[in-house]
Amino acid sequence: MNQTSVVVLFSLSGFNATTSYTVALFSLTLLCYCLILLVNVALILTIIFHQNLHEPMYFIVCNLCINALYGTAGFYPKFMYDLLSGAHVITYAGCFLQIYVIYSYAMVDFSVLALMAYDRYVAICRPLTYHSVMTQQRTAALVCLCWMVPLWCGLLVVGLTSVLKLCGSHIDKLYCENWSIVKLSCGSTKVNDVVGLIVIAFYFVHVLYISWSYVQLVKSALSSREGRGKFIQTCVPHLMCLFNVSTALLFDLMYSRYGSTSVPQGLRNFMAVQFLIIPPVVNPVIYGLILTKIRRRMMLLCVVAYQRFKLKGIV
Repeated sequence: MNQTSVVVLFSLSGFNATTSYTVALFSLTLLCYCLILLVNVALILTIIFHQNLHEPMYFIVCNLCINALYGTAGFYPKFMYDLLSGAHVITYAGCFLQIYVIYSYAMVDFSVLALMAYDRYVAICRPLTYHSVMTQQRTAALVCLCWMVPLWCGLLVVGLTSVLKLCGSHIDKLYCENWSIVKLSCGSTKVNDVVGLIVIAFYFVHVLYISWSYVQLVKSALSSREGRGKFIQTCVPHLMCLFNVSTALLFDLMYSRYGSTSVPQGLRNFMAVQFLIIPPVVNPVIYGLILTKIRRRMMLLCVVAYQRFKLKGIV
């Protein structure tokens, strides 16, 4: 495609590796998406409808699940449609919308995890001031900030990429990704490179802050039995979630920029989508199993649902 061509559709060549097992992959994808919807919606409803879970930590967990639903909605429906269709293409506008949703989802995840780290730091290291610091109004304001900043950053990144003149329309992935579009540019991409590095650095600071807060939490936890109990119950699931998100995104980021084409397409596909598979499934399961209040309420919800179905003769 020459410089004067206008890109209307992008082709997604990542699907070339899925042609031999399309039906099986579609079935697994549908099962995975249904599981994501089930576990996240169940956790959200459990927190919303139980008054004793209306605390800052659970409100933050609720937003983590809402973000999982938001991010996966930008990938799974289109991915499943593409699996069943012969033409693996996406419109220009649809491509940038998908980039925006997936990128903002990843950034919101880190912001929410950083806020969760702050909440746990105050609860364990400064317990006497926790309720005065983490008020409902302040928690709501911080959660809004966790959404607004990533949404603005995503808009900036997508806006800069959308004005580039493109010399191609071939994306070597299962979905639209910003760096893949930037590499199709006919002209200079220095501004995109600089802004991209600034955004990456900004969220790397989030990771550094989370790491620092957990060093302080470990020090505090070791000094008392009560502190150790709080740390194990509320911080271990947070660390597991952070590990899931960070590992998945690091693989995708490093491969997108520095990966080799000699890597098999199937492996490249998995590396590209794992942050849309593992964290949305694992995070609510971790919190539902480890946090005592949520686990008890979810078990009660299951029992009540089972009894109602039994009365109606469904089970």
